[in-house]
Amino acid sequence: MSNDARTVAGWLRRRADDNPAADMVSTGNGWLTVGEVRSRSTSLAAGLYRAGLRPGDRIASIMTNRPESVLLFFACAELGVVQVPVNVFLKGEFLRYQLADAEPSMIVADAAGVTALAALDAPEVAGARLVALDPESDAPLRITDLYDEPRTGLWPDPEPTTLTLVMYTSGTTGAPKGCMIDSGYLVHMPLAHAMNDWFRPDDTSYCPLPLYHGFAISALMDSLVVGSRVCFDPEFRASLTFDRIRELGATQMFGVGAMPAALMATPERPDDTEHTLDRAIYIPTAPALQQKFAERFGCTVYCEGYGQTEVLPATMGRTTGARDKPSAGKALPWLDVRAVDDDDNVLPAGQPGEIVVRPLEPHAIFSGYWRKPEATLDAWRNLWHHTGDMGYFDDEGTLYFVDRKKDALRRRGENVSSVELEQAIGKHPDIAAVAVHAVPSELAEDDIKACLVLAAGADVEPGSLFEFFKANLPYFAIPRYVEVIDALPVNAVGRVLKHQLRAGWDTPGTIDLEALGHVVARSDRR
Repeated sequence: MSNDARTVAGWLRRRADDNPAADMVSTGNGWLTVGEVRSRSTSLAAGLYRAGLRPGDRIASIMTNRPESVLLFFACAELGVVQVPVNVFLKGEFLRYQLADAEPSMIVADAAGVTALAALDAPEVAGARLVALDPESDAPLRITDLYDEPRTGLWPDPEPTTLTLVMYTSGTTGAPKGCMIDSGYLVHMPLAHAMNDWFRPDDTSYCPLPLYHGFAISALMDSLVVGSRVCFDPEFRASLTFDRIRELGATQMFGVGAMPAALMATPERPDDTEHTLDRAIYIPTAPALQQKFAERFGCTVYCEGYGQTEVLPATMGRTTGARDKPSAGKALPWLDVRAVDDDDNVLPAGQPGEIVVRPLEPHAIFSGYWRKPEATLDAWRNLWHHTGDMGYFDDEGTLYFVDRKKDALRRRGENVSSVELEQAIGKHPDIAAVAVHAVPSELAEDDIKACLVLAAGADVEPGSLFEFFKANLPYFAIPRYVEVIDALPVNAVGRVLKHQLRAGWDTPGTIDLEALGHVVARSDRR
């Protein structure tokens, strides 16, 4: 296999040589051609090199979807610099931890990101050079200062093993971990989508997911390798989605499981089926919702897949229409995927266990956790990558997802670490102890409940508590429900028995903050 087919930089070079005028990517306003992405990202790579960055250095990025999101990704892939894309809604301790752990040499941020950094007490990252994307931001260096004459040869060509991204995933038994993603893994991702007809070369894909998410990066790599073009809008707006699809002439839509429920909640329109969309890909989506979505909007729903940032994807299929169970497809040819018991014994068909994966060829999964060798060894014990998720296989080798073994939550399309969330809420001066857990949501995924034990003599009003949440938590991690209790249930060694909290969560003392009108406005999310 030629080097051009083994790295991100090589694929972009090949595409630009073959057809530089082809539209490749949009972030909401107009299209960038393959040639423009190549020339401008190479120019940015040269500027980063001139600014002193070298292969292996880290750049943290804090921005919504915009042209620089794409150009910085490809510039880093060209130069061999490691991009650390940061969730734009992080603030306070959530943001401080990731930056301190990654130790970037440079931080590229939009105006809201610059503001979040200014409010951050983080001496660990004080040495990072700040690059502002927006003219109103107060920073000594702006992104426009970095572009240089496009050039190559100043640095070695990246290899498939070149570390390209560190993407932080939700911590479950501790702080979030940075998944190390090399260039070979990135160009491996699209193979499964192409094999299962999820992306086609003539597609216009609509993906309103942020480019700090693995799913969005996967869609960008589909565009690069498969040859489709993709639009990443800055945010998802259910009421405008099909208008955007009509405007773009989109043939394929790529998102997460909360989106179809939000789209189905919009008022029905006479033109619901008047569009160019052929496929809507949403993982996960319940079978009944798949059917209703297909009937209302007149397109095929694909959702048969399972994966995580560490192995994206692990299983896939393309069964369409109604089905009795929410299957997740079969193991890809380059992966061995099984369900095992607590001793890593492979379980027979029909018996649920932890989903484990091991690669059958290079670059089929991530490269380990950034600066956490012990966590990497633990996840890869007995030569299996342990996903922390539960599932079972049927007699035909089809995977069915059961539940998360990890103590994590998923809300608004985001993974939320219960450990990290509890630590942040616990900083409230009137809260002595806290436990958070998932509760059912009408929009799929989870809502969050926080069970609070107050300090002696303390009292908190729902409104003031919500204001504390809004100031210190990402909007997607703000609990919808709270309850003040006398003590958390614990076992003999002090572990909180969250199954007891979940079992009868809707108690008379449970307060629904959303029902009281305490909702984060879209304009206040950052």
